[in-house]
Amino acid sequence: MIVSPSLLSADFAHLADDIEMLNASEAQWIHLDIMDGVFVPNISFGFPVIKSIQGLARKVLDAHLMIVDPIKYVDRVRDCGAQIMTVHYEACEDINATIKAIKQAGMKAGVSIKPATPLDVLDGLLNDIDLVLIMSVNPGFGGQKFMPESIERVLALKSMIKDAGADVIIEVDGGVNETTGAQLAQAGADALVAGSYVFAAPSPEQAIITLKNL
Repeated sequence: MIVSPSLLSADFAHLADDIEMLNASEAQWIHLDIMDGVFVPNISFGFPVIKSIQGLARKVLDAHLMIVDPIKYVDRVRDCGAQIMTVHYEACEDINATIKAIKQAGMKAGVSIKPATPLDVLDGLLNDIDLVLIMSVNPGFGGQKFMPESIERVLALKSMIKDAGADVIIEVDGGVNETTGAQLAQAGADALVAGSYVFAAPSPEQAIITLKNL
């Protein structure tokens, strides 16, 4: 299991310490939730912060853009060191052009969908992308309760990927903990984003190991 701790739940007064902890941990990725206050009702952090993270992190930077027209920012995301750029299907005027731009910039391309968005919007995209991010909460805030119907969505998506003959990572974000993570792993998830479960744990490193071994 790929574990991608979300820095949205880190202590921003001691961000360097938290990143160093992640560097030393068994997490493979670091998840960056970038919010604009328009697509979602919250604002997180922007490119100056991500650039600072780039200088500290020794893990794959997994950038999740919850912003409108993300195609405008492809080069800036790349220049901040992200290896994966995931955009929301609902936020793109031209999803195919956005995917192409991300790949041309040398990053892996991911597409995320909200809980209410049907999976069939991904038809025709699965052979062009590297990752699908299933939101198991409504995007915008950390610490929300996991939506159990997300398990069925992972199962259905796994079947769609197999039918398409595609090679796509299934990542899940929202309300992930030891219990929900185990259910998602059984359903076929390949990567788990975890915020409060990791950073609020007595031992974040052990929480990461728990998820990795699901």
